[in-house]
Amino acid sequence: MNKIENVGYVANTEFVLHDVKEGVKGDLVKMHSENLAIAFGLLVYSDNAPIIITKNLRICGDCHNMAKFVSRVEMRMIVIRDTRRFHHFADGLCYCGDYW
Repeated sequence: MNKIENVGYVANTEFVLHDVKEGVKGDLVKMHSENLAIAFGLLVYSDNAPIIITKNLRICGDCHNMAKFVSRVEMRMIVIRDTRRFHHFADGLCYCGDYW
């Protein structure tokens, strides 16, 4: 998380629906399944392999933004399939054009 925070990533806590303090919301949004799956993929897969994630829920806006930052900082292709579409992240962009 430090690498992407150094290039400008800030967690968007509006996607946390629990009634808790702002500091706790920031921690909760960082623990979304997509974020954990991307971290696992970075640890396990080789540097040139894309990280492919399948979800049974829609991706939230903060996870979408975080994946864009990770793809840019780590120079990796990340593909996340949610219930609506495929999101292909590369070089800090998503090919869905940030369409929800």
